Amino acid sequence: MPNFLNNLLGRHPERVKANTEIYTWQTCPFCIRAKLLLSWKGVKYTEYKIDGDEAARAKMAERANNRRSVPQIFINNQHIGGCDDLYQMDTMGQLDDLLSQPAAS
Repeated sequence: MPNFLNNLLGRHPERVKANTEIYTWQTCPFCIRAKLLLSWKGVKYTEYKIDGDEAARAKMAERANNRRSVPQIFINNQHIGGCDDLYQMDTMGQLDDLLSQPAAS
């Protein structure tokens, strides 16, 4: 999208520097909604599709404080939570700041 449109729409994908990961199920509406917000913000995220993979779900739960629902979202290895948590951070104006922080080396 041309820069003038991004600015007009309040999008700043050039500011996104964080490493973002999301655990999903392919047909989960909350997963789709979370990925839509991340994509809208210009985030290039790593998606782990864990449909029916109990080992992957266990790994996700271990990282997500035993939460087994999807999606589970991590930004710079910090557990954000699920879709509602992501949208709440955005509404409170905290998501863009977090996305602009580069991942620790």
